[in-house]
Amino acid sequence: MLESNTLFVTDEDGNEMEMEILFTFEDDEQKRKYVVFCDPQQEEEVFASAYDDDGHLMPVETQEEWDMIEEVIGAFSEEHEEA
Repeated sequence: MLESNTLFVTDEDGNEMEMEILFTFEDDEQKRKYVVFCDPQQEEEVFASAYDDDGHLMPVETQEEWDMIEEVIGAFSEEHEEA
């Protein structure tokens, strides 16, 4: 489980960047855990990744997964706009 509200990712140039975790969720159908995060400097762009029990990030592998993640992000965004 990801315990803090930040995580570190390495970009394609090898630079480590601190990201802010927006939320995590589990998908029973895929049997995977996901984290949705953003760069605090550029909050309009949102990223997502799967992660394992040790907190290691793993790539999202299928278009079906991306579609499901986009639906969850949309629902999350709507909830926060209403608040």
